[in-house]
Amino acid sequence: MIDPQRYPRLSRISVPAELRAFPEEELPAIADELRAYLIEQVAQSGGHFGAGLGVIELTVALHWLYETPVDRLVWDVGHQTYPHKILTGRRDAIRTVKQKDGVAPFPKREESEYDTFGVGHSSTSISAALGMAIALQRAGDDRKVVAVIGDGAITGGMAFEALAHGGGMGDEPGGVEPNLLVILNDNQMSISENVGGVTRMLGRLSGSRTLNALREGGKKLLGDKHGAPARFVKRWEEQWKGMFVPSTFFEELGFHYTGPIDGHDLPALLGALKTLKHLKGPQLLHIITTKGKGYELAEGDQIGYHAVSPFDPSQGMVSKPGAKKPTYTDVFGDWLCDMAAADPQLLAITPAMREGSGLVRYSREYPERYFDVAIAEQHAVTLAAGMACEGAKPVVAIYSTFLQRGYDQLVHDVAIQNLDVLFAIDRGGVVGPDGATHAGNLDLSYLRCVPNMVVMAPADEDECRTMLSTGFRYAGPAAVRYPRGTGPGVALRPGLDTLPIGKAEVRRRGGPVALLAFGAMVAAAEQAGVALGLTVVNMRFVKPLDRALVLQLARDHEGFVTIEDNVVAGGAGSGVAELLAAEGIVLPILHLGLPDEFQHHASREQLLAEAGLDAAGIQRAVDARWPGLGARPATGTA
Repeated sequence: MIDPQRYPRLSRISVPAELRAFPEEELPAIADELRAYLIEQVAQSGGHFGAGLGVIELTVALHWLYETPVDRLVWDVGHQTYPHKILTGRRDAIRTVKQKDGVAPFPKREESEYDTFGVGHSSTSISAALGMAIALQRAGDDRKVVAVIGDGAITGGMAFEALAHGGGMGDEPGGVEPNLLVILNDNQMSISENVGGVTRMLGRLSGSRTLNALREGGKKLLGDKHGAPARFVKRWEEQWKGMFVPSTFFEELGFHYTGPIDGHDLPALLGALKTLKHLKGPQLLHIITTKGKGYELAEGDQIGYHAVSPFDPSQGMVSKPGAKKPTYTDVFGDWLCDMAAADPQLLAITPAMREGSGLVRYSREYPERYFDVAIAEQHAVTLAAGMACEGAKPVVAIYSTFLQRGYDQLVHDVAIQNLDVLFAIDRGGVVGPDGATHAGNLDLSYLRCVPNMVVMAPADEDECRTMLSTGFRYAGPAAVRYPRGTGPGVALRPGLDTLPIGKAEVRRRGGPVALLAFGAMVAAAEQAGVALGLTVVNMRFVKPLDRALVLQLARDHEGFVTIEDNVVAGGAGSGVAELLAAEGIVLPILHLGLPDEFQHHASREQLLAEAGLDAAGIQRAVDARWPGLGARPATGTA
């Protein structure tokens, strides 16, 4: 429970209505308490850190000024919503964030009425808020709608699509301007530093204090914006603005631009919001904030403190001594540098995930061959396709859940043209604490149905490295899908060896049932196979399957168990069943995989156990399907 001695005001605020009972002059003190409490709680629990510290004042201002949850507040991504959660009924539970049965790491409609739109991927807030504003206006409902989007998220194409639509609605025949406020939280950071032309434009905008002083004074004199004086001055303003702001981008899209203002100056922020709250039509407020504000170490290392494990706030994050087991992400990062040294045609692409995808070392050693396209997954895939057309060998490093956003481009721009692109797909299968929005539970299903694709899933770290080389050397689209975290600890060979396409590996011979395991499930399958005396196969390739081996095993065994950390529907096991059906082979098959539901947030180990995909769960499922199997002698010739 919160300590009322340390937090005399925050301890009296469990919902925004209680915040609104405080006078305005106490809000800075409340913001100070909220910042201190956030530091204390996330230091205990771990979780997203720097982004929330940057929006303390904004969160307080919005919930004090607007009648949430009646007024609709839509956040982008969710990294910045811990302060929002603290003020909206989850203050005492925030220390459980990302834990099983605890507070969700992102806005979640099922969790709170204040979470008006569920989110995990970026650049969705303006579209969602615009949809809400349109629906409310059609119903004659005058409640307010506010979208908060970060400068990293606004690099995503979907945000521009929403701005273009919302800003142009009043120009359509019979069109009505939506009453929508978009707040652009400009801290020049997403997870890594922001990149691209939009970031440069925002940097130039942030210097234009003079223009805003001139325009705010003029608005009071002009009256109706559709009147002749206002129209004339608006055209004059667009020309004059060029002397202060090199871009009129947002105004050209149809949004009335206000700012930039200091997002940590609570009185100034409240002043701007009070004005904008009563304005009609599409509005955009540009605020400048500092990621990690109020915690010196986070301000100085904004990448390192984006998300944290539990730490001592007085010392900051301290590296633990001793050798660390390499993660699959580490394996990819080292392989990428080694292959780049061997092949000058290799080019690496990431959609704003340099750190998460293991590209830090590569970006430093091969900066001219490194392309961070910002939060633009569709562009990342088609950019790779264009590179491949001209003889380069692009590697797209991307999370499984983010590749979903580039699926049309994977199909139309890469696979149909059979282009030579390698997809290094991190966070495949169960991811865990980040919840359903970041889970990679669908990728084997959505990849194996695409013609021309080769799809691989490594059983261990060394096999991951070998598969990456295999996919890179393969002349066509290929994907290597690997999980979050560490593997079983298999030592890495230093070379760049490859595997024969479509060849599986028998890890253990037994009977009378064969366990056909894919990727990260091989280790658990081996444990169950030993306990039950069964054949265990590391399938390696989801597509193409090892047809000859599967047919041989079908002749020698009474049944199959397919095991994958992917949804069963359309997954790797479905491919095995389809192969047998095509050959007219009738064989009992038990498909083990992830459930037909969106899993909640918990650790990867907890979620695998819940799905019955640990060794004990596999053994239970096989025992239930073939009772007494462990006591039977092996049969057949397997």
